[in-house]
Amino acid sequence: MDEKALVSGCQQGDNVYRKHLYDLYAQRMMGICYRYTADRRTSEDLLHDGFIKVFESIHTFQYRGEGSLRAWMSRIFANVSLEYLRKNSRQETIPLEEYPEEPLVGTGYDIDLIPSDVLMRFIAELPTGYRAVFNLNTFDDMSHKEIAEQLHINESSSRSQLARAKAILSNKIKNYEKG
Repeated sequence: MDEKALVSGCQQGDNVYRKHLYDLYAQRMMGICYRYTADRRTSEDLLHDGFIKVFESIHTFQYRGEGSLRAWMSRIFANVSLEYLRKNSRQETIPLEEYPEEPLVGTGYDIDLIPSDVLMRFIAELPTGYRAVFNLNTFDDMSHKEIAEQLHINESSSRSQLARAKAILSNKIKNYEKG
């Protein structure tokens, strides 16, 4: 079944199409939720919340070609996750001295040699705010201005949190490579 037919069936309220949409995208959307929350139970709750939003607003979706449905849904799930983080935020900070700024590139690390599940675990271990900024910048390709608007923080906070997230990741990668 192609995306266009899937969308049309969901827009008509057909539960067979809704189930197919869920089965097709649940794992990928769960990954988005987990990327932001780093907590499986919370991610499962957000997965269900996200699908409720998808089904409630599917009538507003306009098909723009193959992949547009997945992109639209990904944005919904990222927003659901970020909304959760905003409502339940605990300010976690780590003294900057503890993790001096080190860029991830140009330091002699071969990121390609580190398994992706290890890298994702390192990202999941970041403090909540750092993880959110890192994900929005790295995976969603958002500018610091966009991140600041999305998270209701200052642009300078976004830059600082990204720098600290990269420093923490750099340190974790360095320790991983040492064995």
